[in-house]
Amino acid sequence: MSSPAFPARLPVREWRDVDLAILRDEIIPAGTPALLRGMAVRWPAVQADDPAAYLREFDNGRPQSVIIAPSDIDGRFGYAPDMTRLNFESRSASVSAMLDRLETAADEVSPPALAAQAIPVETVLPGFSEANPMPLAPAAVPRIWIGNRVAVATHNDENSNIAVVMAGRRRFTLFPPDQVGNLYIGPFEFTPAGTPISLADPDAPDLARFPRFADALAVAQTVELEPGDALYIPYMWWHHVRSLDPISILVNYWWTETPPPQPGLGPFDAMMHALLAFEGLPREQRDAWSAMFAHFVFHADGPPAEHVPAARRGVQGAIGADAKTRLRRQIGQLLSR
Repeated sequence: MSSPAFPARLPVREWRDVDLAILRDEIIPAGTPALLRGMAVRWPAVQADDPAAYLREFDNGRPQSVIIAPSDIDGRFGYAPDMTRLNFESRSASVSAMLDRLETAADEVSPPALAAQAIPVETVLPGFSEANPMPLAPAAVPRIWIGNRVAVATHNDENSNIAVVMAGRRRFTLFPPDQVGNLYIGPFEFTPAGTPISLADPDAPDLARFPRFADALAVAQTVELEPGDALYIPYMWWHHVRSLDPISILVNYWWTETPPPQPGLGPFDAMMHALLAFEGLPREQRDAWSAMFAHFVFHADGPPAEHVPAARRGVQGAIGADAKTRLRRQIGQLLSR
């Protein structure tokens, strides 16, 4: 038995006239999503009478991956019912060809679900970024998302994100990172787009199958963006995105406040290693290691080695680039035994 299609949820706090100082000093430290109303309303791409025609002016014709699925998935890209395969196919097309197909699909009674996702803008639309600047994420590489009435399943990113709606409306449903246990996350090794997704659908929650999802919905935030609006999504916040119009275009900007980790030393890599290390341990041993991780890794009790002279803290203190390289080598040696 499914719940009502879209129950009321908490609003996302709205901001106007945001500049880089406000973003860094007020919005990011708050650690919660922020609606940046009208942030890109002056973009030529937003003001264009025909956004698709505007994009075609920049298209260099380079083909990109496009995903397509039959109309009966209701635009929700993800898994087939038995989870042995994905419910969509990948093809190749230029941005202009993709837009042509969307315009044709807009007149169809049961159009297929169509999307081109996270394409680096400079790869296919050189000059677009200069014509439509993003002052709030100057170092980020813009990516464009083009599609019809489709949904990106609930997922999170190891980045901060600003998503700007260029055309069409988009509805975001967001969950704090600590709701992971209530989101029913799918496989790590087999994903629709490289990132694990929630199997529960915020647009039509099946609480008989996913009962703990009700707790996630109780703290979910939701917001609908119009063209020119932007949304700040904090690091690791879970988010579901539903496009509401026949032609929907979004440009997003991912960035991180910390230097990228060395290959194989990212947080997700460490979690995968931990899954192997702790698999099969009884509850009391897992609890003991949980306390160790909380203290030494997550500093739940403050810096763990302040009682040790700085020169002798080793990995419990500040870890420089050379030390990280040595540790990575040691870990590689251990895994190769």
